[in-house]
Amino acid sequence: MDVLPHVCDQAAELYAAGHEIVLVTSGAIACGMRLMGMPVRPTAMADLQAASAVGQGKLYRVYDELLRDRGAPSAQVLLTFFDMSARSHYLNARQTLRTLLDWRVVPVINENDTTTTDEISFGDNDFLAAQVAILIGADVLMLLTDTDGLHTADPRRDPSATLVPEVREFAEIAEVDVGRSTSPLGSGGMHSKVVAAEMATAAGIPAVIANGTRPGTVSRALGGEAEGTRFHPQEQRVSSFKLWLRYAKPSRGRIVVDAGAEAALRDRGTSLLPVGVVEVQGDFQAGDAVHVAADGGSGGAIGKGIANYSAAELRRIKGMKTAEVRAVMPRGSEEAVHRDYFVLD
Repeated sequence: MDVLPHVCDQAAELYAAGHEIVLVTSGAIACGMRLMGMPVRPTAMADLQAASAVGQGKLYRVYDELLRDRGAPSAQVLLTFFDMSARSHYLNARQTLRTLLDWRVVPVINENDTTTTDEISFGDNDFLAAQVAILIGADVLMLLTDTDGLHTADPRRDPSATLVPEVREFAEIAEVDVGRSTSPLGSGGMHSKVVAAEMATAAGIPAVIANGTRPGTVSRALGGEAEGTRFHPQEQRVSSFKLWLRYAKPSRGRIVVDAGAEAALRDRGTSLLPVGVVEVQGDFQAGDAVHVAADGGSGGAIGKGIANYSAAELRRIKGMKTAEVRAVMPRGSEEAVHRDYFVLD
């Protein structure tokens, strides 16, 4: 928690200057571990949830006191993956955050680890931060870490590693080894921050990965100074709905399609029809998200979409032409997945 005063100093300074600030924090589990004397992050879900329950209130109290003492009122907001994956909850979360910002209150957001499961969690608060940035249409996403930004290699292991000052296309860093978590307390790492930056920039939001342990980092980065690694917005924008679908809506199954359907989805941007479906995996319902994958030689992931049929219904009509589908299910949709509700990987 030694870094929190630095972060709150900068947040309060920006707040006083009229900026709208949203803080997305991690550390509830780590805080609980310290309070319970646990030297290593537990792996059992029940232990993680209990550690979060011990630490969450204490963690927010520190934020609240630090921000209050600096003239910035705050509010605790706990989100779950379900809040982002159910569209109505997603919109409600947006409205709540918008209201808090209108009231000149700083939301301090964390994932509600005490109720999440492996299947329905963000997995890392960097992803949560990116989703929140997209949710509220942030001007910039700041991802703070304990290094100076993205390097060509892990600078703690390779002294020859150099800082990557900016990224305009993610293909530029395809060969960079961003690694995984190296902390015994956290679950993230540089890899998750780069993915979070990709998520945000796809929505037109610039992102910066910078050293949060150093005073003034945020102010310098927002002021346009060279600080950390700056990720520029991507030219090809993705709608907020499709970003929600790609990153927040959990997949409940898998549809395997033939070569013709693969080409239609990839190259022509058409809907997926039942005739192109060769296999249905999982037990999903109409309205659930499903992954779509190629059959045979390529066998790779194609994208993700909202199913118009349940798995059981789609198994009945897979491979059928539209007229045959109508004979079996007169009120059924022509599309297994409509193009407006599908996003390519």
